[in-house]
Amino acid sequence: MIVASRPTRRETRLDQPYERSRSMRGSYDPERFGHISEKVARYIGSWAFIAWMTVVVSAWVLINTVGPEAWHVDPFPFIFLTLLLSLQASYAAPLILLAQNRQSDRDRVQYQEDRLRTERLLADSDYLAREIAALRLALGEVATRDYIRGELRDMVSDLREHIDSLNLDDEPDARDHTHDQ
Repeated sequence: MIVASRPTRRETRLDQPYERSRSMRGSYDPERFGHISEKVARYIGSWAFIAWMTVVVSAWVLINTVGPEAWHVDPFPFIFLTLLLSLQASYAAPLILLAQNRQSDRDRVQYQEDRLRTERLLADSDYLAREIAALRLALGEVATRDYIRGELRDMVSDLREHIDSLNLDDEPDARDHTHDQ
């Protein structure tokens, strides 16, 4: 039976990555932990959590005050309940802060993207304004539709006047011919 041994560093190829050794430390994924902290913070900030917390604290107080003597785990000053609530608060506060930090990071990235998008839109609108100004200057030398229509109207009215003047010149001859007959 042939057992393949692991190559030493000198025997490995340069185009192959090193094989990572196993660590005794656990791996830590900040994204996963952040996602979990957001879920916890979202639940802690809900009415459902407040309702459940109220039910648990009320049941604890009722069991330890009016319940059977054998069930009294934490008598009146409720030291153990205070300890549990302090423990819950000591974990809740950092989780809420982590969730807020992640949200502020997302807001910062969104703000930067919005700013870049706005800068691109301003640059595009400046470019379009310059292009429109250049077109207006170029059109200043070109005859527009309204200008051509006005010129044609003037020409038609001039032609009508000329035709009318020709007709008036020809009319006296026509009257002379009718009187001669």
